[in-house]
Amino acid sequence: LLTFAQATQEIAAATKRDIRYEQVPVDVFVEGMRGHGIPSEIVSLTRYLFETVLDGRNAQTADGVRRALGRAPRDFSEYVRNTASTGVWAEPASAAV
Repeated sequence: LLTFAQATQEIAAATKRDIRYEQVPVDVFVEGMRGHGIPSEIVSLTRYLFETVLDGRNAQTADGVRRALGRAPRDFSEYVRNTASTGVWAEPASAAV
């Protein structure tokens, strides 16, 4: 299994950029969304995802990708290398919201 921090490290290494993952409490994140005018249904869904879906109970692997695609899933490191090579991550993103 891969954490958000590990995924961020992989992307930072592949892009040779200083990208860091910072865990933010759900309440702080949700208030930030509200403060930026995000619709309430999106805010509610996001809260649900972070409090229910991403609470650890789904921290397991399964064969859904293999069954859906008929092939083994790609390793995240391979995906990151391939995506970085396209240049899509070459330009710095605008300031974080």
